[in-house]
Amino acid sequence: MIRGQRVMIDADLAELYGVSTRALNQAVKRNAARFPADFMFRVTRAEKDRLVAADGHLARLKFSPVLPFAFTEHGAIQAANVLNSTQAVAMGVHVVRAFVKARALAVSHKDLALKLAQFEKRLMRATVQLVEHDEAIENLFAAIRELTAEPQKAPRRIGFSDWKEGDARKAAS
Repeated sequence: MIRGQRVMIDADLAELYGVSTRALNQAVKRNAARFPADFMFRVTRAEKDRLVAADGHLARLKFSPVLPFAFTEHGAIQAANVLNSTQAVAMGVHVVRAFVKARALAVSHKDLALKLAQFEKRLMRATVQLVEHDEAIENLFAAIRELTAEPQKAPRRIGFSDWKEGDARKAAS
């Protein structure tokens, strides 16, 4: 990471593409218009010192009088396009295929996300319907219980009860 970007140093990129660092840098200089600042930049002395101290495999840069170039992901792809080595051509084709696959995955991911959202909406509607259905079933069972329950009988009175005069006249007539 340099300047907040993931980069590859020119020596590593040259090794990856099967060319010398000098050949890579010459090809880049001949095609300078293809490498804007967000594709490639020259590392400062302080950045080089930090790289050499932090990463053991870059120790070979410690005594180099030349400051290396740092290539971003886009710059690394562009470097493959300006080099004529077999490995660089193969890597360029590989990167293009990877981008095509990534784009297809992104599209299928969007389709999948849309289908998932539609399914979630259907599930929510079904859940609401199930809740309403469950409430209707509960009400039905409550009504059935009420209808099948034995009627409560008035408590049976045993013995004498207090009669009022009005009640006595009705009973006598």
